[in-house]
Amino acid sequence: MSTESQDGSDLEERVNNFLRRNFPQIQMHGGTAAIQNIDREEGIVDLQLGGACSGCGISPMTIQAIKSRMTKEIPEIDTVHADTGMGGDSSGMSPSFPGEEGDAEDGEEDEGPQAPF
Repeated sequence: MSTESQDGSDLEERVNNFLRRNFPQIQMHGGTAAIQNIDREEGIVDLQLGGACSGCGISPMTIQAIKSRMTKEIPEIDTVHADTGMGGDSSGMSPSFPGEEGDAEDGEEDEGPQAPF
Protein backbone atom coordinates (compact mmCIF):
# COMPACT_ATOMS: atom_id res chain seq x y z
CA MET A 1 0.00 0.00 0.00
CA SER A 2 1.41 3.40 -0.91
CA THR A 3 2.09 6.12 1.64
CA GLU A 4 -0.35 8.37 -0.22
CA SER A 5 -3.27 6.12 0.76
CA GLN A 6 -2.25 6.53 4.40
CA ASP A 7 -2.25 10.33 4.11
CA GLY A 8 -5.17 12.24 5.64
CA SER A 9 -5.66 14.32 2.48
CA ASP A 10 -6.26 11.11 0.51
CA LEU A 11 -9.07 10.23 2.93
CA GLU A 12 -10.54 13.70 2.49
CA GLU A 13 -10.37 13.26 -1.27
CA ARG A 14 -12.14 9.90 -1.04
CA VAL A 15 -14.89 11.41 1.14
CA ASN A 16 -15.35 14.28 -1.35
CA ASN A 17 -15.43 11.82 -4.25
CA PHE A 18 -17.98 9.71 -2.39
CA LEU A 19 -20.26 12.71 -1.92
CA ARG A 20 -19.94 13.79 -5.57
CA ARG A 21 -20.49 10.28 -6.90
CA ASN A 22 -23.32 9.15 -4.62
CA PHE A 23 -25.27 12.32 -4.02
CA PRO A 24 -25.39 14.49 -7.15
CA GLN A 25 -29.01 15.29 -6.31
CA ILE A 26 -27.78 17.40 -3.39
CA GLN A 27 -26.21 19.81 -5.87
CA MET A 28 -28.99 19.44 -8.44
CA HIS A 29 -31.50 20.63 -5.82
CA GLY A 30 -29.39 23.59 -4.68
CA GLY A 31 -27.81 21.95 -1.66
CA THR A 32 -24.22 21.64 -0.59
CA ALA A 33 -22.23 19.11 1.41
CA ALA A 34 -18.87 20.10 2.89
CA ILE A 35 -16.42 18.30 5.12
CA GLN A 36 -15.99 20.16 8.41
CA ASN A 37 -13.54 17.75 10.03
CA ILE A 38 -12.04 14.30 9.59
CA ASP A 39 -10.62 12.48 12.61
CA ARG A 40 -8.68 9.66 10.99
CA GLU A 41 -7.67 8.08 14.31
CA GLU A 42 -11.27 7.83 15.54
CA GLY A 43 -12.76 7.21 12.08
CA ILE A 44 -15.15 10.16 12.36
CA VAL A 45 -16.27 12.52 9.60
CA ASP A 46 -18.18 15.73 10.35
CA LEU A 47 -20.21 17.09 7.43
CA GLN A 48 -22.16 20.31 6.97
CA LEU A 49 -25.14 20.23 4.62
CA GLY A 50 -26.21 23.67 3.50
CA GLY A 51 -27.99 25.62 0.83
CA ALA A 52 -31.34 24.04 0.06
CA CYS A 53 -30.59 21.21 2.53
CA SER A 54 -31.22 23.61 5.41
CA GLY A 55 -34.88 23.23 6.19
CA CYS A 56 -35.48 20.50 3.58
CA GLY A 57 -37.92 17.87 4.76
CA ILE A 58 -35.90 14.99 3.36
CA SER A 59 -32.56 16.09 4.86
CA PRO A 60 -32.83 13.45 7.62
CA MET A 61 -33.19 10.72 4.96
CA THR A 62 -30.25 12.13 3.00
CA ILE A 63 -28.14 12.14 6.16
CA GLN A 64 -29.07 8.54 6.95
CA ALA A 65 -28.15 7.48 3.40
CA ILE A 66 -24.80 9.27 3.65
CA LYS A 67 -24.05 7.61 7.00
CA SER A 68 -25.00 4.16 5.82
CA ARG A 69 -23.21 4.24 2.49
CA MET A 70 -20.07 6.11 3.56
CA THR A 71 -19.24 3.74 6.41
CA LYS A 72 -19.65 0.78 4.03
CA GLU A 73 -17.67 2.26 1.14
CA ILE A 74 -14.82 3.87 3.08
CA PRO A 75 -13.59 1.32 5.65
CA GLU A 76 -11.63 3.91 7.68
CA ILE A 77 -14.86 5.76 8.47
CA ASP A 78 -16.83 4.38 11.43
CA THR A 79 -19.02 7.38 12.28
CA VAL A 80 -20.52 10.22 10.26
CA HIS A 81 -21.94 13.33 11.90
CA ALA A 82 -23.95 15.63 9.65
CA ASP A 83 -25.54 18.97 10.44
CA THR A 84 -27.88 21.05 8.30
CA GLY A 85 -27.39 24.19 10.37
CA MET A 86 -30.99 24.05 11.58
CA GLY A 87 -30.40 24.05 15.33
CA GLY A 88 -27.86 21.33 15.79
CA ASP A 89 -27.18 17.81 14.64
CA SER A 90 -30.10 16.69 12.52
CA SER A 91 -28.84 13.14 12.29
CA GLY A 92 -31.11 12.21 15.19
CA MET A 93 -34.18 13.77 13.66
CA SER A 94 -37.17 11.56 13.14
CA PRO A 95 -40.64 12.46 12.06
CA SER A 96 -43.28 12.85 14.76
CA PHE A 97 -46.99 12.61 14.35
CA PRO A 98 -49.84 14.04 16.39
CA GLY A 99 -50.98 11.68 19.09
CA GLU A 100 -47.65 9.90 19.51
CA GLU A 101 -46.44 9.34 23.07
CA GLY A 102 -44.05 12.02 24.26
CA ASP A 103 -45.64 14.59 21.95
CA ALA A 104 -47.85 16.19 24.61
CA GLU A 105 -46.99 19.62 25.99
CA ASP A 106 -48.20 20.97 29.33
CA GLY A 107 -50.22 17.81 29.98
CA GLU A 108 -52.40 18.31 26.90
CA GLU A 109 -52.67 15.49 24.43
CA ASP A 110 -52.86 16.27 20.74
CA GLU A 111 -54.72 13.52 18.97
CA GLY A 112 -54.51 15.28 15.62
CA PRO A 113 -57.37 16.17 13.35
CA GLN A 114 -60.63 14.37 13.86
CA ALA A 115 -62.30 12.50 11.01
CA PRO A 116 -65.57 14.13 9.84
CA PHE A 117 -67.54 10.91 10.39
